[in-house]
Amino acid sequence: TRAVAPSAPARDAMASRPRVYMDVALGAKPPARVEFELYADVLPRTCENFRALCTGEHGGKLTYARSTFHRVIRNFMIQGGDFTRGDGTGGASIYGATFEDEGFAFRHDAPHLLSMANAGRHTNGSQFFVTLRPTPHLDGKHVVFGRVVSGADAIDAAGLVAVDDGDRPLAPVVVAACGQAAGA
Repeated sequence: TRAVAPSAPARDAMASRPRVYMDVALGAKPPARVEFELYADVLPRTCENFRALCTGEHGGKLTYARSTFHRVIRNFMIQGGDFTRGDGTGGASIYGATFEDEGFAFRHDAPHLLSMANAGRHTNGSQFFVTLRPTPHLDGKHVVFGRVVSGADAIDAAGLVAVDDGDRPLAPVVVAACGQAAGA
């Protein structure tokens, strides 16, 4: 099969998608930058929530800065975003405690996709995960809203850290800093 170039409107939408970053530190190692492209042209509310939590512009505890990846399952995903409790039971969105699933336009069909973690339908908050492989069993249950565009090696390294019986990293995996990428 021959690849087809995206149409002009599709190229324009992709060019205008916001990008955010997280500097991820594994244990005592220096942080490595991971940059995400957000599918804001398709999922504006979900992407705005993640973008604003990266910039911390809503103040208070509403930021991913200094939060941890509290759950790592090798060859599956790494999960973070619980900046209130740090154990997977907390978090909040810029819209309140939770917000509805915005849509399931994208599938979990590759590694390094950014998706909302939830506790069932319409329970999105701040928790998210990054896939380490295709995870099609999550399609229609979790909203894929972005992808890693640089720093995939840092995500893969986080996916290999030692964990306890509850999939909690033995050494901290921390978002040392985060924000909106320059020019995004």
